[in-house]
Amino acid sequence: MRYFLGMDVGSSKTHAMIVDEAGRCVGFGRSGSGNHQSVGYDGLAETLKTAFDEAKAMAGLSASQIAGAGFGVAGCDFPVDHAPHLEAIASLGMACPVEVVNDGVNGLLAGATQGFGLNVTAGSSNNCRGRSRDGREGRIVGNGGMFGENGGALEIMLRGLQMVNFAWIRRIPPTALTDIYIAAAGAKNEIDLMEGLSYGQYHLLPSLAVQVAAAAREGDAAAVEVLAWAGEELGWLAVSVARQIGMENEEVEIVQSGSVFDAGDVIMTPMKELVLRYCPRARLIRLKGLPVIGAVVLGMEQAGYDGYAVRENMVLSLQESAI
Repeated sequence: MRYFLGMDVGSSKTHAMIVDEAGRCVGFGRSGSGNHQSVGYDGLAETLKTAFDEAKAMAGLSASQIAGAGFGVAGCDFPVDHAPHLEAIASLGMACPVEVVNDGVNGLLAGATQGFGLNVTAGSSNNCRGRSRDGREGRIVGNGGMFGENGGALEIMLRGLQMVNFAWIRRIPPTALTDIYIAAAGAKNEIDLMEGLSYGQYHLLPSLAVQVAAAAREGDAAAVEVLAWAGEELGWLAVSVARQIGMENEEVEIVQSGSVFDAGDVIMTPMKELVLRYCPRARLIRLKGLPVIGAVVLGMEQAGYDGYAVRENMVLSLQESAI
């Protein structure tokens, strides 16, 4: 029996999954952020080791028994990033063929029917990667609002803060977001919130996006506007990458992965409406299972195995294991 490893390394959490030739999950591990932009390459190596050690222990395997490994890593954005990521991976002590890609590829390999189309990831921030039938690849920068790429939890949190300010300066009517943000920061009132954020006394986390989404579902106008904006921004990522790979007029599969999509229709409907305006034959698919499955598919490919043939087994195996 041969075994394969996949690792989905994000900015907030990391998953490692080991499967056998039939796609049955035999080992699973977790750890925290592995994005070198926040934890450095030493931090990445430690994150990889923590998750891999847990998965190995569950599987009862050693590193030498892994036949192929795939890694989708947040922060692996440009060619210059490839070598130091491989160096961190080498510290795991495996002798098998490996590949490392941006974590945006994980959702594509995990969710698209045949591995082509595109994946829009909305987690801590956002990303989008695509592949055409003939192998063309498309991408965004993947570094968020600095480049006008929005729709993840960080961008939702910041947009919500703008709405709180707009309500305070009377640009818009009062919003439920005001009390939510004051409570999240531990501030006394609006002016205290603005002062504390301006001088670094208060800090807001991307996870606040969950409460913004809840306010939107309850009908708060400002929160609805924030989630509609985020959905359209994510839609633009999809449209842009579809154009890059020449699939804007085809029946392109667009995988939606990441916790932000748990918000439901308040973000998914505006995204779908924008996408279909420019890619009328597109089919949006909510990812079934975890993105780490895509990394396992990548790992199996390195050893000459067809991961798609057993991908559904991976999904079912995770469900049965309640992981």
